[in-house]
Amino acid sequence: MAWIHPVAGILGFTAVAASAYGAHGLPKDRPDLSAAWGRAASQHLIHALLIVAAPMTKRPALVAGLAATGVLMFAGSCYAYVLTDDRAWSKLAPIGGFALMAAWLALI
Repeated sequence: MAWIHPVAGILGFTAVAASAYGAHGLPKDRPDLSAAWGRAASQHLIHALLIVAAPMTKRPALVAGLAATGVLMFAGSCYAYVLTDDRAWSKLAPIGGFALMAAWLALI
């Protein structure tokens, strides 16, 4: 399980970078894109923190794996939608959202 903290570090770093890009790099005339990006960045960072805590759980690999998968699918699809303005990417977000919820349930 030596992979958990490096994954959390990469996800935390990219979440902060994505937040900065969202604040300074997105077009100001598209509040819908800013909202989608903001949701993605906040979920991205929150779940990077969950991965940091995963080694303290009963099932660290399951918690971290589900959270990482959820971040990639949820936040990744939101970022792709914003960058391409193609709503087809949004279809992956619910799957990622379920993976994020499952990661929290894996704490039980």
